[in-house]
Amino acid sequence: LVRHNLVVFRSGEGALQVLPSLVDVIPEARLNLVIYYLKQDEVQEAYVLLRDLEPTVPQEYILKGVVNAAIGQETGSRENLKVAQQYFQLVGGSASECDTIPGRQCMASCFFLLKQFDDVLLYLNSIKSYFYNDDTFNFNYAQAKAAVGDFKEAEEVFLLIQNEKIKNDYVFLSWLARCYIMNNNPRMAWELYLKMETSGEAFSLLQLIANDCYKMGQFYYAARAFDVLERLDPNPEYWEGKRGACVGMFQMIIAGKEPKETIGDIVQQLRATSNPQVEGILRVVTKWAKDNQVAL
Repeated sequence: LVRHNLVVFRSGEGALQVLPSLVDVIPEARLNLVIYYLKQDEVQEAYVLLRDLEPTVPQEYILKGVVNAAIGQETGSRENLKVAQQYFQLVGGSASECDTIPGRQCMASCFFLLKQFDDVLLYLNSIKSYFYNDDTFNFNYAQAKAAVGDFKEAEEVFLLIQNEKIKNDYVFLSWLARCYIMNNNPRMAWELYLKMETSGEAFSLLQLIANDCYKMGQFYYAARAFDVLERLDPNPEYWEGKRGACVGMFQMIIAGKEPKETIGDIVQQLRATSNPQVEGILRVVTKWAKDNQVAL
């Protein structure tokens, strides 16, 4: 018991040396070892430890919920996510826990998994004052805010987060990029992409930037994103997106909503595509540039 308690008091230090041998001796040892594994992102080990445990107290239900949610998100298993949601609902809806902080966290988690974000915010707002500067809380809160379209506050909360692991997570990067775009700051979203290593996630972020900027009429960055996408993958949809963004940008230049100098970017991006439609668009653009004394 003393060895077990020392591990707990030292925030998990020495857990792997002490706790495994105590799992069947001290009930709390199993739960504390699960918590240790979760903190180390060793979700599978945590899952194996809890798999055959029939929960009887709130902490056991909560840990079963957390582990199933983590496994479900890691593997895409709907069954695990459903089990997690049910455990969270059992705790959060119980008479003994419904007005406690863990109980409200459970209800927020339950609704998060159900994608009912107005309800998520109802519960998170009720306990927000207890989690000032808590990165995990802020990460979930900001996602829920963005999901209901409150992009201004979502961006502010995302930017409070200090944890490097969260800040390098694709979920964080993609939501923050969307917030920047929806808050009319596409340049910051583009800079997020530029800082990323070449990867499947970088490609996905590029698609998000291209499509969101296009929807928001931010054609300069939409064109840049579609241009890179087209170079990486000659999918005709990327050419169509780039063509639409370049034409949209040209219309904004004519209307005086974009600086005339950006017409050079349009020409450069169009020339990078070997499509028969390019020449016709270029003729119109270069003629306008010549008529308006804009150097190309």
